[in-house]
Amino acid sequence: MKIICVGRNYAKHAEELKNEVPSDPVIFMKPKNALLQNNHPFYYPEFTDNLHYECELVLRISKNGKHIQERFASKYYDSISVGIDFTARDLQEKQKAKGLPWEIAKSFDNSAVVGKFIPLKEDTDLKDINFCLYKNKEIVQQGNTKDLLFSFDKLIAYISRFFTLNIGDLVFTGTPEGVGPVQIGDGLEAFIEDDSLLEFQVK
Repeated sequence: MKIICVGRNYAKHAEELKNEVPSDPVIFMKPKNALLQNNHPFYYPEFTDNLHYECELVLRISKNGKHIQERFASKYYDSISVGIDFTARDLQEKQKAKGLPWEIAKSFDNSAVVGKFIPLKEDTDLKDINFCLYKNKEIVQQGNTKDLLFSFDKLIAYISRFFTLNIGDLVFTGTPEGVGPVQIGDGLEAFIEDDSLLEFQVK
């Protein structure tokens, strides 16, 4: 099982981090041990003082494939959830400043928190899915798929040019603006439309 993540897929998020808006999807990976599910608590890692949440829609791959054409891409995922891509922002900035890879800031244990998956229906409008994140009962992020720079199908087609997609792989599709820090004791809850699919504590 692979966890494939997409960076800078919402223009306003790229701008808030003072990054260039990409012309192609920005792809990075997380290992299997980054996955945290079933609303288990997240333990604040000791190697960072500036841990940020990034709320994202997550697709689950339902069919093996490589070199998938965009017009067939929707046949390769069947369910969706909401997740948190945790980022050690201080480590990321240090690594970037040195021109070094930043997996230690993005791909550490339990850095990919994923909620309950729900099936995508045939009549689901993939270009109009609302999602949001609450921190301590206050909304901190809101997104809609209409603002994606690269749609789900474009992402699947692009990713599959480089990596074979396998059943059970997860694709984090990018975060909207509004990312920010968490502290020990915070409670996070994420929704797709009116469905609460993820709720956990930072300890």
